[in-house]
Amino acid sequence: MKINKDTIKELSEYLNEFNLTEIEYTDKDTKIKVSKTSATITAATAPIQATSTAENSKNDANLQQSTSGTKVTSPIIGTAYHAPEPGAKKFVEIGKKIKKGDTVMIVEAMKTMNHVPSTADGVIKEICVEDGQPVEFGQTIIIVE
Repeated sequence: MKINKDTIKELSEYLNEFNLTEIEYTDKDTKIKVSKTSATITAATAPIQATSTAENSKNDANLQQSTSGTKVTSPIIGTAYHAPEPGAKKFVEIGKKIKKGDTVMIVEAMKTMNHVPSTADGVIKEICVEDGQPVEFGQTIIIVE
């Protein structure tokens, strides 16, 4: 088998030029795949994740100081939605009475809509996330009093 080093070199240059992590080229019966190592990617994203986590911890600390009640948290990472579809009636509003198990929000993750149930009976005191906002695992989405 003869390897065309020029093609590999050119593909490697494209990785850097277009800031890609992987590129694949197919020509008749030849298939070449070039990718960066995962160690480089991990090192580049680690500071971003640490900053994000520190900011969320600070926001949660501020929430704990300013509010009391039962916190309902996101069970997964995804996008939070207040209603089952655009333009539909919202699941909860401030001042609305809810029962344990009632759906308070939907968190979409990987094209799957996950209903988030209330963990307590009570009245909605605060809605902590906007419609369509990304949420993290364990992030407070509503507070029930």
